[in-house]
Amino acid sequence: MTSVAVTAGARIHVGFQNLSLARPRLYGGIGIGLAEPRATVRAEPAEGVEADDLLVPYARRAVGLLRVPGAAVSLEAGLARHAGLGSGTRLALATYAAIAHAHGIEPRPREHAPSLGRGGRSGVGVATFEDGGFVVDAGHPTERFTSEPPEDGDWTVPRVVARHDLPESWRVLLVIPDSEPGRSGESEDASMRRVVERADPTVADEIAGIVTRRLLPAAAEGRLEPFGDAVSTIGRKNGAWYADAQGGVYRPPAGELIDALADCPALVGVGQSSWGPAVYGFADREEVGRAREAAREALGERGLSGRVLVSAVADGGARLESG
Repeated sequence: MTSVAVTAGARIHVGFQNLSLARPRLYGGIGIGLAEPRATVRAEPAEGVEADDLLVPYARRAVGLLRVPGAAVSLEAGLARHAGLGSGTRLALATYAAIAHAHGIEPRPREHAPSLGRGGRSGVGVATFEDGGFVVDAGHPTERFTSEPPEDGDWTVPRVVARHDLPESWRVLLVIPDSEPGRSGESEDASMRRVVERADPTVADEIAGIVTRRLLPAAAEGRLEPFGDAVSTIGRKNGAWYADAQGGVYRPPAGELIDALADCPALVGVGQSSWGPAVYGFADREEVGRAREAAREALGERGLSGRVLVSAVADGGARLESG
């Protein structure tokens, strides 16, 4: 039997370009693929589905999509769930890709992600699974928005409109406090519908200027401070849309950590990934030790437990490992 593993790094989600129904395109995700931490799924051919409980729904869908007899699937490494790191998309796509490779089939993650229930609003998770890096996606035409979420498979993953490899010397600091998980599933869908129906369109206009005149040029030129300044501003403006849904511009306790880390001279671009509670920031590799220490102090001074991680930006997508 052929046993293969697919491994993919986490992602951070900076925010959306637009959440207002008054503008012609909705969503438009902005995010970055990380080298670490990673999710790794191993699969081999089997009759029927044998899988760890967490992977069973993904494996069953993948077997149906690929039209194969079955697979034995196991989780070798996982990501913190509902923490803002994209764990659901990583596990779904890694499971699908591992089963495909185990059966000698070339996976098509972008094509099949909707049937796996992924990539409905943001295309960042799928795009960074494919290629890593910094990505901006096109979002969806606003007229396709409905008050009820579409059925799985009734959408296409938003196309990537900009992608850049960021400098190898950049590091991403992650602070993951031990707190209530971020929203997901039906709770996330309901929250997003309320946000979209009330979103101020002027915020989208402000973000558009930041993306085109500040964020994209800084990413293309590899300039850390302007990139970080643009990222943190976009994060705050997204937080204004979400304030009622999450109890503030940032959800507790992420807001306290962001305030503390914003004062660290080694860090730029501090923000909350997706619904949190993960907080991120950017530093040069020569300064990342100071940033890590500042994060540990920020947790300790607020009586919080949690993890502090440092990662490079992923310079590629998911990897296949045989044997």
